[in-house]
Amino acid sequence: MLDFFEKLKYRKLMLLAIDAIATLCLSVLCVLLLGKNVRPLGLLVLFACVYVMRTICGIYRQIVRYSSLGAYMRLVLADFLGGLLYLALAYALLPQNFRLTPWLALSLVATGCLLTLCERFLYQYIYRYLAPHHAEKSTACSEIEKFKCAIIGAGTNGYYLADELKASKSSLYTPCCFIDNDKEKIGKKVNDLNVYSPQKATEILRKLGVTHVIVAIPERNAARRQELFDLYSKRGFKVMIYEQPFSEESTNMLASYDTNQKPIVRDFKIEDLLFRDPIQINDEKTSAFYRGKTILITGGGGSIGSEICRQLAKFAPKRLIVLDIYENNAYDIQQELKLKYGGELDLEVEIASVREPERVDEVMATYRPDIVVHAAAHKHVPLMEHNCAEAIKNNVFGTLHVVNAAEKHGVKKFIMISTDKAVNPTNVMGASKRMCEMIVQSREGSATEFTAVRFGNVLGSNGSVIPLFRRQIANGGPVTITDFRIIRYFMTIPEAAQLVLEAGAMAKNGELYVLDMGKPVKILQLAEDMIRMSGFEPYRDIDIQEIGLREGEKLYEELLVKTEELDKTENDMIFVERDKGLTRNEVADKLQTLAEAAANGTPAIVKRAMKQVVDTYHDPDEVNKNAEQTEEMKTAAMAE
Repeated sequence: MLDFFEKLKYRKLMLLAIDAIATLCLSVLCVLLLGKNVRPLGLLVLFACVYVMRTICGIYRQIVRYSSLGAYMRLVLADFLGGLLYLALAYALLPQNFRLTPWLALSLVATGCLLTLCERFLYQYIYRYLAPHHAEKSTACSEIEKFKCAIIGAGTNGYYLADELKASKSSLYTPCCFIDNDKEKIGKKVNDLNVYSPQKATEILRKLGVTHVIVAIPERNAARRQELFDLYSKRGFKVMIYEQPFSEESTNMLASYDTNQKPIVRDFKIEDLLFRDPIQINDEKTSAFYRGKTILITGGGGSIGSEICRQLAKFAPKRLIVLDIYENNAYDIQQELKLKYGGELDLEVEIASVREPERVDEVMATYRPDIVVHAAAHKHVPLMEHNCAEAIKNNVFGTLHVVNAAEKHGVKKFIMISTDKAVNPTNVMGASKRMCEMIVQSREGSATEFTAVRFGNVLGSNGSVIPLFRRQIANGGPVTITDFRIIRYFMTIPEAAQLVLEAGAMAKNGELYVLDMGKPVKILQLAEDMIRMSGFEPYRDIDIQEIGLREGEKLYEELLVKTEELDKTENDMIFVERDKGLTRNEVADKLQTLAEAAANGTPAIVKRAMKQVVDTYHDPDEVNKNAEQTEEMKTAAMAE
């Protein structure tokens, strides 16, 4: 029967007819009970007024099965106004013998409204809980295995989530209870589910057979999310997160069965457990700086470069040029941006290597960019230790070629992406990026404003530890860590790209900017969290093995933000390093030394040359033996 109503072309008329039948039944009952005291003409005028007001208030435009509290309030208001309209018309136009008394009219309006509400409640209940086809189009949905879950947070978010989980026959979860620390709610019921305190939760959840816990509190504090994740995941529960609240107009969809909707109940991601609150970006000023400019991004197909392209595309540039040697990466970002912006974005892709000065110069001459963001680089530490000359050719001289071309062709601003590994480097990759910083800082007096921006590791970038751990977990382990003590600073890719662009917008010539990466993260804890997110228990289901530090690797990266060595900017996350650059001639001498070593030398010769030109380059063994005494390692130890 419900399927028939679903396909009716004139659903509004059918709903009106059902309400009219209910009204007729009410009128007949009224006549039978009250007899001659009821005037039929008065009844007709009364209900005509009610239906006129319902039509005006849009009651019959609402889809009943998705009706919200607001829709029901409009129905009550419409009937109340209809009653007032009747009283005004009756006392102005109808003879006394044909009028209903005010109290009788009020009673009939209230009873009619109650009947209409009951109709809709009954329809919703049947549709949501009893209709065999609800929310699924195939019999396969009825065979979905349900997981018993507890919902953390008995507030508005939790209420709507529980309501939708109970109503949807194709969701993966059956709510059993709430967990909340509000004393006013503990021991009571919300949406017919008991509310328990966190202190007693573990024992009760096990008795109820709960396997999943869904965090449904509007909590933006990362430390609080980490606390909840640790508390329940370490007790063997699969911890999920409720990403967004349901609105009154769309409480019918849940991502567990509709793949076209944005996920709502999802797994925890490692980004959810960053040890700081989300970064606030000043988009307005940044957008104004890049709007209407021609912008070239080297390495634009990489993980950082492609995100910078996405962010810049939002700022409505005059033209965006992606330069990359890897055509697959460049193609991917090209198609993504074309799909999103179509002809609104003037996008060009150039396949070129920054190692070829003539090709870089040709691209610069063709497009004459206003701004260059230099993200092209070899960044994998162990590979660059083994291929030292390639790090010099690509990172150092590639940067030199782009800098020279930018200066020659009148680029207004040049922004180079650097790394925390350039601070007191212990490997060739970090030392090569420090040399790149020197090149950028040496261009004093240039018409082009040159700047560099340092930040640490980005979550999920190519070559980072996150994808490696995911692959190892998917293969059943073990997860390998070079040293259980090792720490790193992390930032999400969008955060890093946004801060780079904001720093670039405020930068002046020769300045070196550093980004606040927050607190250090122990890689061991990162691995344990990722294993639990995948539904396994560390060391029991998937082992974690220590394999020893790789060549050139140190236990910690330098704390970028040391306030006594930095100047503040208007953004609390961005600082300026007090570092005076070298002259062009001084940098030229260093480049000559590196060029000779890269052209003719073995890795050992290249490393000696690098130590000669980068005086902060240290042997990793020397640094690691005193690592436990550093501020960075102590901070990480205190966070455990």
